[in-house]
Amino acid sequence: MTETALAAKLKARIRCDGPMSVADYVAACLYDPEHGYYRRRAAIGAAGDFVTAPEISQVFGEIIGLWSAVVWEQMGSPSRFNLVELGPGRGTLMRDALRAARVVPGFRAALAVHLVDSNATLRAVQAETLADAGVPLTFHEDINVLGSAQHVPEGPTLVIANEFLDALPISQLIYSAGAWHTRLVALDEERGAFSYQPGSERAPEPSALPTDRAPRDGDILETCASHAAVAYVLARRAALAPFAALFIDYGHAATGFGDTLQGVAGQSHVSPFHAPAETDLSAQVDFQQFADACCGVGLVVDGPVPQAEFLGRLGIVERASRLMSANPERAAEIEASVLRLIAPTGMGSRFLAIGVRSPSGATLPGLER
Repeated sequence: MTETALAAKLKARIRCDGPMSVADYVAACLYDPEHGYYRRRAAIGAAGDFVTAPEISQVFGEIIGLWSAVVWEQMGSPSRFNLVELGPGRGTLMRDALRAARVVPGFRAALAVHLVDSNATLRAVQAETLADAGVPLTFHEDINVLGSAQHVPEGPTLVIANEFLDALPISQLIYSAGAWHTRLVALDEERGAFSYQPGSERAPEPSALPTDRAPRDGDILETCASHAAVAYVLARRAALAPFAALFIDYGHAATGFGDTLQGVAGQSHVSPFHAPAETDLSAQVDFQQFADACCGVGLVVDGPVPQAEFLGRLGIVERASRLMSANPERAAEIEASVLRLIAPTGMGSRFLAIGVRSPSGATLPGLER
């Protein structure tokens, strides 16, 4: 484990206050005001720690842009429309989406684009990427701006979030001797390294458990309190005007047992304790828990469906074929990148798409059951 400034800070905290929850550890690593990974680092892309779908193929963003225009039409083609992206990365998805949406001029004319990202470095990159977007752009630091018309004007709103949910801090419970215990991050003083240990007291019984079998000793169950917080903000926005949201992320459709917390550095998997604040931490999204949180505040959920199925229904293969015909010198590259997005043994099945909307809205395109 690399001794970063944040590692030293967290060790001092544990020595003073005792072991911390996994959620607190992840939150510190990602969002610590001084050192957090997502506060300053621009780690997306081939030269960074990880590559997201918009960086793999421009077709991904183009499909999302055209999909957004269809949702706008479903809402009655309003003259004013908020398009909000959570965790926009380098602005690549939004750039490609807006370019593709030029074929729907009324949509672009109605648009006000809002980008929400806690990373100041990335917000600067997004502004540069979208400098010629030709639509109003507003940058925000926190998702809570959605809950008020003061920051995102009242009106029909569509939220896009690709690989946003996986970065929310998770909690972990471990089953031992017939009871659940909070899994903690402790300090092994002999090695000077972080380690896991179960809390000594019984934790409250989880509100949702896997249905395929009973828990066994050593089973780990992950929960995410932030799901409820996100759902609450979305519901507040939906109370103002017609609303829809699309979340695409890697995860599982039904709650299951298992430790999915992982670190990624230099596009390689590493321990979650590797170089705190210099390693990206994420966990598989429990789409059942997220859907339940959204339904619990009165929203309607469409999906989830595998990414390959979602993109296939929206015509990704046909759009890629047209792009290949127009750029024959890049045909092999275009084909390979699109196949990476829809491969049944890779991103196509590991990533899921889920829609959230106002109860009065129509089922979102591509997410029909």
